[in-house]
Amino acid sequence: MPGENLSRDEARDRAELLSVDGYEVVLDLRSAVDEAEPAEGPRTFRSVTTIRFRAAAPGSATFADLIAPSVNAVTLNGRALDPAEVFDGARIALDGLAGENVLVVDANCAYSRTGEGMHRFVDPEDGEVYLYTQYEPADARRVYANFEQPDLKAPYRFEVSAPEGWQVWSNGAEESREGGVWRFAETRPISTYITCVVAGPYHYVTDSYTRGDLTIPLGAMCRKGLAKHFDADDVFLVTKQGFDLFHEIFDYPYPFGKYDQAFVPEYNLGAMENPGMVTFREEYIFRGKVTQASYERRANVILHEMAHMWFGDLVTMKWWDDLWLKESFADFMGSFGLVEATRFDQAWVTFANNRKAWAYRADQLPSTHPITADIRDLEDAKLNFDGITYAKGASVLKQLVAYVGREAFLDGARRYFKAHAYGNTRLEDLLSVLGEVSGRDMAEWSRAWLQTAGVNVLMPVVTYDAGGRVTELSVVQEGDALPGQPTPSAGRPHRVAVGLYRLESDGTLVRYARAGADVAGARTVVEELAGLERPDLILVNDEDLTYCKIRFDEGSLATLRAHLGDITDPLARALSWSALWNLTRDGLMPARDFVSLVLAHAGRETHVGVLQMVHSQTLTAVTHYAAPDWREQGGRELAAGALHELRLAEPGSEHQLTWARFFAASAATEGDFQLLLGLLEGTARIDGLEVDQELRWDFLLPLAAHGAVDEDTLHAELARDDTASGKRHQVRCLAARPSEAVKDQAWAAVVESDSLSNALVEATIAGMQQSSQRALLAPYTERYFEAVERVWEERSIQIAMDVVKGLYPSLQDSEATVAATDAWLSSHEEAPPALRRLVLEARDDLARALRAQRCDEAAAN
Repeated sequence: MPGENLSRDEARDRAELLSVDGYEVVLDLRSAVDEAEPAEGPRTFRSVTTIRFRAAAPGSATFADLIAPSVNAVTLNGRALDPAEVFDGARIALDGLAGENVLVVDANCAYSRTGEGMHRFVDPEDGEVYLYTQYEPADARRVYANFEQPDLKAPYRFEVSAPEGWQVWSNGAEESREGGVWRFAETRPISTYITCVVAGPYHYVTDSYTRGDLTIPLGAMCRKGLAKHFDADDVFLVTKQGFDLFHEIFDYPYPFGKYDQAFVPEYNLGAMENPGMVTFREEYIFRGKVTQASYERRANVILHEMAHMWFGDLVTMKWWDDLWLKESFADFMGSFGLVEATRFDQAWVTFANNRKAWAYRADQLPSTHPITADIRDLEDAKLNFDGITYAKGASVLKQLVAYVGREAFLDGARRYFKAHAYGNTRLEDLLSVLGEVSGRDMAEWSRAWLQTAGVNVLMPVVTYDAGGRVTELSVVQEGDALPGQPTPSAGRPHRVAVGLYRLESDGTLVRYARAGADVAGARTVVEELAGLERPDLILVNDEDLTYCKIRFDEGSLATLRAHLGDITDPLARALSWSALWNLTRDGLMPARDFVSLVLAHAGRETHVGVLQMVHSQTLTAVTHYAAPDWREQGGRELAAGALHELRLAEPGSEHQLTWARFFAASAATEGDFQLLLGLLEGTARIDGLEVDQELRWDFLLPLAAHGAVDEDTLHAELARDDTASGKRHQVRCLAARPSEAVKDQAWAAVVESDSLSNALVEATIAGMQQSSQRALLAPYTERYFEAVERVWEERSIQIAMDVVKGLYPSLQDSEATVAATDAWLSSHEEAPPALRRLVLEARDDLARALRAQRCDEAAAN
């Protein structure tokens, strides 16, 4: 990996020198179906690229990017260059440039099994081969020679030779196909990382979208084996609703012709915004019964990627420092679009409870960074696709809408598109139009929100008179940070709503007063609430207008302990759950108290997406934040509570399905395992619960982890579900078994070998790391620190990230593990910064867990 990096300075210098007029890329993918594997080296395909570009300084030198096993020929302006002299495995040296240049590179590029570049997947169900590309941030160079940076945009023409019986798609519309050769129309100017090719015997469905004189051909595709599960009609419905909304509010017609959406196997991301050819992970095609939360997540991703057609594809950041210019906006627009245009009108509830939890975690790590980050190179860029760039950025934009007004915000977006169409921008380009339309000082807002890191804490301070009425209610703002972390300013401007809630005679907890306030500084008095009757609950940041953590006064916290489930407003309830979880993460509320709140109130949570998030958080609380001597008891209480709610849930409902999955994940006793076995075998029954194939695998994982099923049972289950999905599930279950030999095999498969695909690496790691097997996993702490630097050097960055994060010994939750981490960091100060960041983040999570455990232990004394 080291030779494949590209620094910001190198990219800036190259952008000052070059401008690119166009690419012609010719790929021969017929080798993808060769039955015989190559005798040595990777399976390859031929890639011939012609680049037409200009140089501002004739006679100067530069380089093109290419990662390939071999190069057959390089020609610059008709002059043949010796590949052995100019190609080093990652770059092609170019000197003696003319004012106008033509570069032709003939290379043998490698198919990928890691989801980077040209990924090749063989379906175990029918033996069919499927290809797709994934490039962000810089893997187009694994497929064709290019200038791999976002600000050297150009038009592209693709030509692809494919095996008989295949179909091929790219960004541009198909112009012709003859003799297995597919040619595509030239694109508008776009960046390398959003070019795309999808090829194979995909199941393909078509439709179209029409608005006035504009018609957009629509397509959706998946593997043939998933066709019976593919609800393309719903995908098209959300797609059309998104186009209706974005055309209305952006006032700029979709600029890239057709709109295909491919659901592809072994995908590393949720999706990718390639213009005209969006790619998604195929897990968004549901093989079994799922809740509406799953459909909402898919719809959110569809709209997120569609928003990128404007934010990111039409107008693109110059360098990855301003990644937020596309990702924060797309993340915001995903939820905004759901509420405005689809059946998922409670999407802001999901955002408040689920999406922002990702942001809060990332913003409290030692690696936290401003939304506009300092991205030195491509390795930095890869790691900054994080909760700050996405969810915090989206949260801040939601706050900005409250700050400047919806119409000013959208008017600014319209002007931004029209001023910078097909170009590249920086932060100041957006701020200038927003300041122009809003009349606000956007430089001050940017300094406070985009250029500083960290999350603030807002909490109420209230006094009452003798009659129980509010004499003064103020909002106190603090910068929240742990030692060694940057503390955000306590003077950040927040536009908030403060809600007062009271218990009604029918037992419900409802809001009876609300006041908007501009919080700026350490203390802000909310004068409008003075004189009102005493509330049972004060909710700062009601309606979730700003980005902050909230705390409660003692009376409000007591109310939530007794009446959280009685809050009638789903957003207020979601915000309360989120705040209570942050208290638990911060070691201010014992983990056992959070578990008690879940057992008392989660059964009344109506929003299934919030319920699923609370379930996930509760498992984390018991696994990582509970005092070790209470952990086993807490697990038993959790499983018993989950089973109780499962039996109470409405038969056949999505809540019943959610509680069934949670019961399986928390199963702790022999009785729990016997019930899961009975449900699998049909000897036990819960009215209305359909145990489909996906739920079967959910039940088998804890059974495998506790030794209640053997290898033969898992092989038999794969025979029942002999699909790519089934294989991933089986690999996870096999690695979960409580055996030294099993763990050694899993470790060797992931760390000592590169034979597994990205999807199976992920499944193996997930299976290996079982919370009930702490003692069994203890020997791998030392092996981890011995291996991580070698893994980072030898493997692709995606696989290296998976291994470094996934195999960190977080279950060895002791000060000894923290010390071992510190020792590695101290002795590896020259290790790649991206690797050190991952290890440092894992260490911080472990230190947080130990603080929470001490809080929980103190509660028992």
